[in-house]
Amino acid sequence: QVQLVESGGGSVQSGGSLRLSCAASVYTYSNNCMGWIRQAPGKEREGVAVIGSDGRIRYRDSVKGRFTISQDNAKNTLYLQMNSLKPEDTAMYYCATEGDSSRTHYWGGCRFGYWGQGTQVTVSS
Repeated sequence: QVQLVESGGGSVQSGGSLRLSCAASVYTYSNNCMGWIRQAPGKEREGVAVIGSDGRIRYRDSVKGRFTISQDNAKNTLYLQMNSLKPEDTAMYYCATEGDSSRTHYWGGCRFGYWGQGTQVTVSS
């Protein structure tokens, strides 16, 4: 069973930092690409960062140099360190991994089909 549980969202001022965490089931974590997808109200979902099944990391252009994706194999946890946050980063952030579902989203070489419940990030100016 695929399980993804996010945490770490919140409200910060522009220029602030947050670290998102995603606890994954062992099966999910060990075999598939994983990443972060965000969706702002009234906007399309967009990929933010992904670690491919080959270990390759990709970032959305607008977050390069500010966000860092990483993983802790021992804890089966995916992270997203977000620095220099901007109001345009405000969105619901989802941890997602490879699979097929009614919510499948393709980005960064990953077919994101399984999703967590999301964690809200709000950046004020």
